[in-house]
Amino acid sequence: MKKKEGKTRHVVAWMNKAEYEHVLEYLFSKEPALQKHALHRISAWKGRFGQSTPVAVDSTADLVRCQVLDSTGQLEANDLVLLYGMALVRFVNQITERQQKRVARPLRRLAGKLNIPEWVVNLRHDLTHRRLPSLNWCRKGCGFVLDWLHQEYWSRQMGSQLAEDWNSSSEEEDEEEFAKRNEEELLYRQKEIEAHKKIRELFISYEREQFQTYEELAKQDGQRGVWPDASADLSWILTQIKHFATEARDVLIDVLMQDGFLIPTAEQLESLDIDPSEDSVDMSAPSLPRVFLQFWLPCLKVLNSSIIVNLILDKLFAELSDEPSSHRTYYIASWISEILLCNSKSELKAHKRLKMSKERIFINRLQFPWQNLISTCVNAPCPATPFLLRQILNDMDKPLPHDAQQNLLRLCSIYTQGYHEITSPGPSDPAEPVYTLQNLQDRLKSNATTQSNHTPSPMQAPPTEDLQENLSAETVQERNFALRGSAWTVCADKVPWKQYPLGKVPGQPEDPSCLMVECYSTFTVFDQQVALDRLLQHHGNRSGPIQSRSSGAEGALWTHSDLSKLKAGLQLF
Repeated sequence: MKKKEGKTRHVVAWMNKAEYEHVLEYLFSKEPALQKHALHRISAWKGRFGQSTPVAVDSTADLVRCQVLDSTGQLEANDLVLLYGMALVRFVNQITERQQKRVARPLRRLAGKLNIPEWVVNLRHDLTHRRLPSLNWCRKGCGFVLDWLHQEYWSRQMGSQLAEDWNSSSEEEDEEEFAKRNEEELLYRQKEIEAHKKIRELFISYEREQFQTYEELAKQDGQRGVWPDASADLSWILTQIKHFATEARDVLIDVLMQDGFLIPTAEQLESLDIDPSEDSVDMSAPSLPRVFLQFWLPCLKVLNSSIIVNLILDKLFAELSDEPSSHRTYYIASWISEILLCNSKSELKAHKRLKMSKERIFINRLQFPWQNLISTCVNAPCPATPFLLRQILNDMDKPLPHDAQQNLLRLCSIYTQGYHEITSPGPSDPAEPVYTLQNLQDRLKSNATTQSNHTPSPMQAPPTEDLQENLSAETVQERNFALRGSAWTVCADKVPWKQYPLGKVPGQPEDPSCLMVECYSTFTVFDQQVALDRLLQHHGNRSGPIQSRSSGAEGALWTHSDLSKLKAGLQLF
């Protein structure tokens, strides 16, 4: 590059402005044929640029190429997701790479400085670390990024602005500002560590006070179920916990999810006279021990705001999706169930479980994002998922249609390999579909019970296990007519097919070698060269080279050289 009159001149790969405008128009024309032509020109530019190809040009070419391949209709949805995904991941990584300094900074912050929305960065995160997003989301991300590139790069070139203004902005960042931001980040992390330490000490102090209270109750016969009001020390601890719930709620919730707090250890359960072996008895309907719920009730009462409870639910479901141990799974699912139960519209359930009003967690009903809860619940499958999902569906302010609830619960039960009776139609109902082995076993048991309850009359023959189809003479004649000219005929013999596995016929020996013919010979397809060549020549005279049957194909799909290679590896018996 050269400097002249204070301006920087960049060496570019296009011959003149007309060629640049030509490629720009074709790239964003939405016409696959024109876009292909533009991609060929960019390939020539890359040959001239070498290793210095601008990131914007490279990313635009990758994304437009994905759109061209998508328009052909010849690729599966999964293949297109991978193509779009690679192009989007490369764009986000390359566009933010030069803005990183010695201390790595979040991509969301770097992208935000470039006016790239957070959902594009989240899409890149899902493509890299989580379950692949849908094809529609990939197409939406591709369209947005192309519009962004058109505005931030291609249009600026038309205005004679620097080609890499947006890409090199990080190099022009003031060092003092960067040092200040770095210092702020370090200070934030330090405060977070200190808050984590203080919150953990508060919960340990809270547990110490509660264990002491329980020991005093244990000395009073018959009074363990009635917990006294909070002492002065416990009230001070709860005040501090409420303060941190406002200042550092994320850290507080993270500490609560650790073993030894909401997830009790075996020693803590024994101290509360709870058998640790009872936590995995019935995962189909998890429930907290009443003593353990009362143990944490004062703390939960100060954390009963809608924001904090929703964050706790999200964190609990996230812990379920990490496939923890059965002990953690049971107590995590039990806490989710307890929160949903205490917030239920039917307050009789909560009153039945918590007899005294002062033992209720929530005074007023909280508003939950029910649709998000359903998605979060099914994305964290465990043996208790059908039970939790049923609680959510029954308590929604605007419930889903009955059929949708039925199907969702059945699918959830199938996925978690569990069986749960959903509604009134039982396994004996013929309309009840068979989805699992348990469904089939219940259906057979129900049928056997029904048959045993119906004693056959003297004039009625008992049920038989003969499954042979009784065909009338007209049916046999009709089927034989349909099989005329075939090697197959209708079997009229009484064959107990129940005794033969699938794929085996009567009289077939156990040795599979019986299926082999006694004598055979092999020869390659090249031995049939004359006949095949005649066939190809005849086909070529009629319609030219062999082409794809799809109307969208261009040119020959197989050449004679390709056919020769295929024939060389074939053998005929």
